[in-house]
Amino acid sequence: MEVSDDQRICDAEDVPEAGTFLFTYRDGFDVEEALLVRLGGGDDEAGIACWKNYCQHWTDVRLDKGDGARVRDGELWCNKHAATFRPDDGVCTYGPCEGAVLDEVEVTVHDEGVYLTDDRYEFDGLGPDGDRDLSTGSPGGRIDFTGS
Repeated sequence: MEVSDDQRICDAEDVPEAGTFLFTYRDGFDVEEALLVRLGGGDDEAGIACWKNYCQHWTDVRLDKGDGARVRDGELWCNKHAATFRPDDGVCTYGPCEGAVLDEVEVTVHDEGVYLTDDRYEFDGLGPDGDRDLSTGSPGGRIDFTGS
C-alpha cells in the first residue's frame, strides 16, 4: 500500500490502549474531527480503527471533547446519554441510537505510523477543531452524565 507523508496522523504507539486519539481532517473547505481507537486490547497487530467524532444520536455531540473519549468495558462511551459503540465496527450496542453505526474514516497502520488513507479527506492537524467550544463538547451546551 502506498502512503503519503502528508497524510501521516501519528505514531501507532501514540494511540492509547484505553482511550482515543483526536485529529482533524478536511472535507473540502470544512474541517472535521475524527478519533483513532485501538482494536484487540491495545495490540498493534490487531489494528487501529477511525471514526468521525460524533454520536449517532445527536450529531453535534462529540465523543472525544479533546482529552480522549471514554472507553468502558472495551466500548466507546458517549458522555451525553451513555450510548456505547463497539470500536471494531462502530455499532451502537446500548442507548437511544442502539443499532446505529458510527461513520468510518479509512486509516492504515504502516511502518509504525497511522495514515489517513480515505480518498475523500485530507489530514489537517492533531487535536480538536480550533473552532469548537471544548468546555461543553457541543455547541448547545447540553448536560451530560459526567455533570459537564
